[in-house]
Amino acid sequence: MYRLVFIIIAVLAVAMGLLIGTLNSDTVSVDLLWVQLQWPLGLLIITVAAAGLVAGLLLAWTFGILPLRARLRKSGTTEP
Repeated sequence: MYRLVFIIIAVLAVAMGLLIGTLNSDTVSVDLLWVQLQWPLGLLIITVAAAGLVAGLLLAWTFGILPLRARLRKSGTTEP
């Protein structure tokens, strides 16, 4: 069951990536102070969305999961 759900989500993600890349094919200039890039807009949108997802997951892990694990360890409860 989980494998089927994973395959469906992966296919939808690839389809969304292709759709975003196709509809936003214009080249944009990205200035990062030390380097200037010429990237397609679709690639930039997908890159920024992925970076935001990774940053959000890292913040949730840092400020949500780590303190809870520390409280479990402090209370003497064994971790699963």
